[in-house]
Formats: sequence, structure tokens, C-alpha cells
Amino acid sequence: MAHCKKMNMFYVMMAMIYLLTSCTHGVAQQEGKGQASERQAANQEPENKTIKMMTYNLKFADPGFKPAWSVRRDWQVDLIHKYNPDIIGIQEGLKEQVDFLMDHLPQYVVIGEGRKGGDDDEHMAIFFKRDRFRLREMGTFQLSETPEILGSGPAINPRIVTWARLAVISRPADGKTSPYPADYRGHWENTQEFYVFNTHFFSGTDYPLAKLNSARLIMERIHKLERFGEWTKERPVFVLGDFNSKPGSAVYKALVGDENTNDPFLLKDSIKGGVGIDWVLYKGNIQVLSYEKVDYNVNGIYPSDHKPILVEFRILDE
Repeated sequence: MAHCKKMNMFYVMMAMIYLLTSCTHGVAQQEGKGQASERQAANQEPENKTIKMMTYNLKFADPGFKPAWSVRRDWQVDLIHKYNPDIIGIQEGLKEQVDFLMDHLPQYVVIGEGRKGGDDDEHMAIFFKRDRFRLREMGTFQLSETPEILGSGPAINPRIVTWARLAVISRPADGKTSPYPADYRGHWENTQEFYVFNTHFFSGTDYPLAKLNSARLIMERIHKLERFGEWTKERPVFVLGDFNSKPGSAVYKALVGDENTNDPFLLKDSIKGGVGIDWVLYKGNIQVLSYEKVDYNVNGIYPSDHKPILVEFRILDE
């Protein structure tokens, strides 16, 4: 009889273990299905189809500006972490400022040089996320009658443009096969490229004709770079900067036109009608998802005399 009781307890224990294992397996299966559904939902809007662009005049390390750069530099890093742009065009950054941001934002690659060449003077640097984009080509040109000569133009505060041709790093989503077979020989299939220009125009009412000619020169350079070869489709173009000009000005009209303009070669503003002097302009098969003038401050104190402009775009399929 005792032996039968032991056997019954044995079967009861085995049955409990089986039920427990089955339930656990069922929960794991449900969790696995839930995670797969989440990944599938996330993959419905591929990450490489949206790009967040920021233009930001971070204010050079001016000894007379309060708070000092030694105080506000950490705020700059916090701001960028908080808003997480994919690409940033900065203006007015001196070497120490650019280097600090580069050291504290390792998720970005930084390109660009000073407006007199090398590390001299203010930089129009471009930061882009290293895990999202590959640098294909880059350059700098002067906003002067001799664009290829760095430092040309006015002896004080010459102006430049930093530009880059970037390619979206295309990686297959979970459970998807790569669009690139091992023996891939296609030219530009599955490749999404675009241009970014970053600049800072002459300030205030100084050099009105020079500002207008600077806008014309940028448009001329854009037209030259739009296509790499006959097999390529038109690449999107983004132009970031502090233009020290208002919407409706001659500079704005040279870049964007006005309500009566119907020129397909001109750029578009990411906010209708334009706002302020810091602009994010674009050209190509692109949709604006959101526009924000970033109101980042620490107890009412701002890290710059400019507020960053953050725009999210979607690159549309042809």
C-alpha cells in the first residue's frame, strides 16, 4: 500500500512538472510572437527612410558671452542627446568647441574645417551618425569670387560651405535577406544617397550683394552635384545654415523663390513661408514629417543665442 502511495505521488509530481513546463513554453511562445510582431511593426517604416536634420549656431567661445563655453558646453551635449538628430550642421564652432563635441558624441563622425582652412577660425562642421551613414565625398568651398581658395573674400569673417555626399547604410531587417548578394555588381541599386550643405552667411546688413551672390553660388554648386552618372536617380539635397536673412529677402528668393515661383530647380523650406534666419532647406522626393524650433534651456538660461532647428524628413520611394 505504501508502495502504491509513493507511485501515485510520483505521477502527481510528473504531471505538475509537465503542466508547469507547458505553461512556461506557452508564455515564451507568446512573448516570442509578441517580440516578432513588434519587430515586424517597427520594420514597416524602415529606419533608413527617415532622417532628422538639425541646424545649430552654437555661438563661438566668446569671452563676453554668458554663460561661458566651459559652462554651456555640457548643455550642448545634453541637448544633442535629448533630441537625437541624425545629422547636425553647426555654425560658429571654434576648434576647441568642435573637438569637445566630437569627444563627447562618439556616435557621430565630424567633418569640416575652419573658414580660413585647417583649424583656423570658425567651422561649419557637419556631424552625422556613424552607424547610419557612410561618407562618399566631402568638400569645402569659399563664398567668394574665388571659391576654391580657402580664406578668400573679406579679410575678417570670410564665409564657407561644408558639404558631404552621404549614403544610407542599408542593413536587412530581422528575418530579411540582404539586398546585396555576395557577387553584387550593380551600380546604385538599393543605394540611397543624398547631399548635405552647411553654411553661415555674412551677418546683419553687411555685404548684401555678397550674401545674394553666396546664395547663387550654392545653387550653382548644387546643380553640378545632383547627378553622378546617367544611371543614377536624382539625389535629395539638404541645405542647413544660419543665413542672416529673413524670409522674403533677396537671399531667400534666390534659394527658395516666393509664392509665385514655379521653378523645379529651387529648394523648398521645411516650414511654409519660412521663419527666422536659421533654415533647413531641401530638394528632391522628400516629405517633411515635423518641424521644431528647439526650446532647450537650463533654468531659463540658453546654451546659445540661437535655438536649434530640428526637422524630420522621410525619403519617399520613386
